[in-house]
Amino acid sequence: MTSAVLSPRQATNYLGDVLAKIPQITVAGIAGPGDPFANTLETLETIRLVKERFPGLLLCLSSNGLGVPAHLDEIAELGVTHMTITINAVDPVIGQRFYRWVREGKVLYSGLKAAEFMLKRQREALRGLKDRRITVKVNTIVAPGINDAHVEDVARTVADFGVDLHNLIALYPTEDTAFADLTEPSKELMETLRSKAEVYLPQMRHCKRCRSDAVGLLDYDHSYSLAECLREHARSSPVAHPERPHVAVASNEGVLVNRHLGETTVFQIWTKNADGFARIEDRPAPSPGGGLKRWLRLAEVLGDCRAILSGGIGETPREALEKSGLKSVVMSGFIEAGLAAIYEGRNPAMFKSRNTSCGKRTCACSGDGCA
Repeated sequence: MTSAVLSPRQATNYLGDVLAKIPQITVAGIAGPGDPFANTLETLETIRLVKERFPGLLLCLSSNGLGVPAHLDEIAELGVTHMTITINAVDPVIGQRFYRWVREGKVLYSGLKAAEFMLKRQREALRGLKDRRITVKVNTIVAPGINDAHVEDVARTVADFGVDLHNLIALYPTEDTAFADLTEPSKELMETLRSKAEVYLPQMRHCKRCRSDAVGLLDYDHSYSLAECLREHARSSPVAHPERPHVAVASNEGVLVNRHLGETTVFQIWTKNADGFARIEDRPAPSPGGGLKRWLRLAEVLGDCRAILSGGIGETPREALEKSGLKSVVMSGFIEAGLAAIYEGRNPAMFKSRNTSCGKRTCACSGDGCA
């Protein structure tokens, strides 16, 4: 639950205001709404921006584990130090009560197969995170009559993966949900279960069942007092142009926009000055390969650019760059015509390129972007 949803740049700016008011805060985390790896691009870009602007903060992510294994290296490289994985069962027969269906790409699993697939991914996530020396906490939602007799098995199993901390969270029955008719576990039951699980793992006892927009300290919640600040940032522009004065261009000769993003090895950096437009430098592009990681790296290389002009771009790099605050413009024609449209706020669609593929006979991008 949250009061607002923020873009990566809005979230970073909001964090800046929070730290100005509460400088004692030492940890920044992303816990929702929803799973952070359901929109991985925004999550990783937010972590990158926070790490860049506030290098002293500890970074934390919370997930059900489904989307984590595919991004283990990026998580570690971006400096995430703590991860929380929610695991409610290590027996698929019990797990299917929590996960009625799981989607992997275009494949939909249901029932027992869904629970088996989810558990497989959660195990991969735990193993991969600990291999990268990331501190891991496992959350387990205690649902009476479903997994309360299974909690000890969960603790024993995840302990074998090197998990550092276990947090048992009492189910809060919510209207119009699958568990609406269940009874919230008593404090006595929760303490009994923690005592049993503590044989295998240290137990967290100060959890407040926080919302995803929670902010403050353990002994003082500032969420309410900062709610309007959060909403103000949600209403702000997701891209801050003053800190992005330049435009990147994919060009063969420096006159026309005529190169596909995926085949560009060097980007020309242009800016506006009193005399018009000037090419101020050339920047090497990240090496081909690496998929999403390549485009996130390119977003860093072009971090002071508000837009990129190219003759073609695939959907994956376009999405990655735009969610980092870099507007992607596909066009053909003179560079200065495209620059004028960008700086004057006009629609550059009039210069749209007819062909979005890179043109290489050996390239299979077909407009979807070279890897």
